[in-house]
Amino acid sequence: MTQQFPIPFGKQVVLKNGMAIHYHEAGQGAPVVFLHGSGPGASGYSNFKGNYPQFAESGWRAIVPDLPGYGLSSKPEDAEYVLDFFVEALHQFLQSLDIKRCTLVGNSLGGAIAIKYALDFPAEVAELILMAPGGVEERETYFQMEGIQKMVALFAGRQLDAPTMHGLMSLLVYDNSLLTDALIAERVGVCDTQPTTVLSTMRVPNMTERLHELACPVLGFWGTEDKFNPVSGVMKLMAHCRDARFLLINRCGHWVMVEHRDTFNRMCLDFLSELKEKQ
Repeated sequence: MTQQFPIPFGKQVVLKNGMAIHYHEAGQGAPVVFLHGSGPGASGYSNFKGNYPQFAESGWRAIVPDLPGYGLSSKPEDAEYVLDFFVEALHQFLQSLDIKRCTLVGNSLGGAIAIKYALDFPAEVAELILMAPGGVEERETYFQMEGIQKMVALFAGRQLDAPTMHGLMSLLVYDNSLLTDALIAERVGVCDTQPTTVLSTMRVPNMTERLHELACPVLGFWGTEDKFNPVSGVMKLMAHCRDARFLLINRCGHWVMVEHRDTFNRMCLDFLSELKEKQ
């Protein structure tokens, strides 16, 4: 496994349902769990390798799982990759690590999972940090986005070699210089192992009308050049959440934590430290 993909192998747990969840972990302290987005070749490492070490250095226990169907975790072909499937897998994962309360950091699909988890298990979530989260629009709205359309078409046709992966990922970011050969290799290596059902069966409901139920503080980020999740989602979250603050960044695509890594890391750590001092 460690030789098949250019992604370093971390740790692994096996859930009650038999699925293996691979994850990276660093640091000690209160747990912060990073949830990556969807898409061909996605993994926790490719999303957050520039972030979680800084959290660990600042006194937090940073945990970065690969969701089922992604990274080095199990990829069952017969699974229905709906939102509740991911939420249940996350719940089992956190239980296996004996984590009773944590901060959830979620990008895109990972943001939708974080929101639903906080709605289902409010006592287990201390804070939410969201980057262009899904789950705040109807499915038809997302499928009008250029990035979603291209992602679905290329993955369904199994057309993602290094050049086409580079083309798809260029829609993720405003600055294409961030798309290194190593990053493309990470994504292609994982993509080759993913069943098409990872995207074809995915269903994420619109949770806008339930956002007022979120009891925890929310910090969010969104890039104005996002080609996957419409930036109008910012106002929905701001209007419905009880306690939310968002940073809207220009010249930034879907990957805020990659394109504006230093700003993202600093603001998140300040947010967590501020809340910790108030406790």
